[in-house]
Amino acid sequence: MNVTAVPATMRAAVLYDAGDIRLEDRPVPDLAPGDILVRMEASGVCSGDLVAWYVRRKAPFVFGHEPAGTVVKVTARSDEPLLGARVFAHHHAPCLSCARCARGQYVQCTEWRRTSLDPGGMAEFFRVPLDNRAEVLRLPDDLSFVAGALIEPLACVVKSLRRASGAPLRFRDGSLEPSLRGSTVYVVGLGIMGLMHVALARALGAAVFGSDFLLARRELATRLGATAFEPDGALQSVLEASAGRGADVVVCGPGTPAALQHAISAAGGGGTVVMFAPFAPHERLALDQSDLYFRDLRLTGSYSSGPDDTACALEIVANGVVKPQMLGVVTWPLSDVACGYAAMQNQEIVKAVIVPSL
Repeated sequence: MNVTAVPATMRAAVLYDAGDIRLEDRPVPDLAPGDILVRMEASGVCSGDLVAWYVRRKAPFVFGHEPAGTVVKVTARSDEPLLGARVFAHHHAPCLSCARCARGQYVQCTEWRRTSLDPGGMAEFFRVPLDNRAEVLRLPDDLSFVAGALIEPLACVVKSLRRASGAPLRFRDGSLEPSLRGSTVYVVGLGIMGLMHVALARALGAAVFGSDFLLARRELATRLGATAFEPDGALQSVLEASAGRGADVVVCGPGTPAALQHAISAAGGGGTVVMFAPFAPHERLALDQSDLYFRDLRLTGSYSSGPDDTACALEIVANGVVKPQMLGVVTWPLSDVACGYAAMQNQEIVKAVIVPSL
């Protein structure tokens, strides 16, 4: 059952190495019972797919896990109302019934790690398997597909700040909770994920600081309401701006030991440091455990996101709290996906979103 004619083949962007992207012809995926087929309308380039060691663990693969699109084919009559629906689809979905899911540890669910979109989000069409259907969300009619492509990365930020605050983020009566008024948040690294942290922390009422080597990124963060510093001297600046207390929450974006050590140094007593990106497998942190202990710090990782975070991210985008234009998003046609990727890799832009119709 189709809403439109579906071709036999499609173009897909295959990542062979960091910076080595090849557009290839692939068959449009066949559907099993319960599956749906989505025409990709917008798909973001994830900053994680710029990291060479991370890419090489999986390459070659059709990359892209931030897609939004239109449902063009279903397999069951009960799904016919979905035809033509504008949707976001997460690339993983938990079982929602195991002990880890019951604890909200969705990314540790065996089913979550097994599921995926076929062949990936950076293709003209992708199959959403039946097991992933729980993580398909309808987009409001007035929300652009480009904005829809921000839902997955924003959900990761929702989880990060949830882990930092110790409370779930949600909308109530048009307001985002919990309030972080009176708290200070310091974001290390102002790429797209850092800027999303800035925007969301400001929306929660926190005083936000940020640091980055690039002036253009510091300027974007300033427009989002942060006080932005160059990395050299940033620690002293954060201490001065917080009356010597340090930050209540520090989010470390760069996946390097030096950045994480800086983040720990900037945290105030009783504060939380969020490790938002991993180191390369061979890298290690020389941690002064006594400093961590006597300052009563909490160091936590934050990997990907779960269904609650994704649903909250959709509400945030739908309510205009985070918009593509405020983050410096640049769109590219699928034929120029390698150019969009390179622009991010060379730090010319913070975010590329691929739109096949361009």
